[in-house]
Parts: sequence; C-alpha cells; structure tokens
Amino acid sequence: MEDKPMTQAGASKPADSEKITINLGFVDLGQIDLLVQEGFYANRTDFIRTAIRSQLATHADAVKQVLARRTLVLGIHHFTRQELQSLQDAGQKLQIRVLGLASFAPDVTPELALATIESLVVLGALHASPQVKAALASRQR
Repeated sequence: MEDKPMTQAGASKPADSEKITINLGFVDLGQIDLLVQEGFYANRTDFIRTAIRSQLATHADAVKQVLARRTLVLGIHHFTRQELQSLQDAGQKLQIRVLGLASFAPDVTPELALATIESLVVLGALHASPQVKAALASRQR
C-alpha cells in the first residue's frame, strides 16, 4: 500500500504502521465490545493492538532465535537511490531480508532495483512505487 501521510512541508514520508483487516466471529467481537463498554479498552483497535503485543511478548524469545538464524534486519530499512547506485557501480547485489518495513526512495527506478536486488524477503510491509514493486515481484519470496 502507498499510505503516506503528508508532513508539514508537503513532502511525503512513510507511514509508521500498516492497516490490516481481520475477520472475527460474532461471539468474539461481542466480547471485545463488552470489554470496551466496561472501560477495559478505549476501542476495538486498542484491544486488538494490546492482544497482539501480548502475544508478541510471549513469543519474543522465539522471534529472537529465528532472527539470529535467518539473519534478518529487524525494524525499518530505507533504500536510497544513491545507496543502490553505489552498489550497481561496484557490481554488487543485495539479498534483502527485513522483518518490519523495507522502503525504497521515490526516485529509485525499476531498472536500478532490478540491477541491484537479487532477492527480497519482507516480513511486514514494503513501501515502494508500484513500478518498483512490480519489477521486484519475481524476486520476492
């Protein structure tokens, strides 16, 4: 998705979250609504975020072990045109593995991305122009 809130200067910046849609059973949803009504949570989103964070905390050690084994970058990694151009000039290619957000600057062309990215694994969100996303689709795993 290309959700990019505008900054005060009018330039776009990557969003700090990704919108998802989930389906819940009516009973589960009713229980969430009851907890919200009783003041345990501000709203449904607050409940869901809290539940997700609780599960992530429960499995934090497992995530750390997988990160170490897979050598993933944890967090946000932004790829600039200059960075990719330097790699291309040096004849090098990237094997990108990110858990979080991988973003590409708006001036990165599909040709430059193809010339410098051998493979792409993103567990989380990928922010790039539609053209760059399309160009890299065959290299995503």
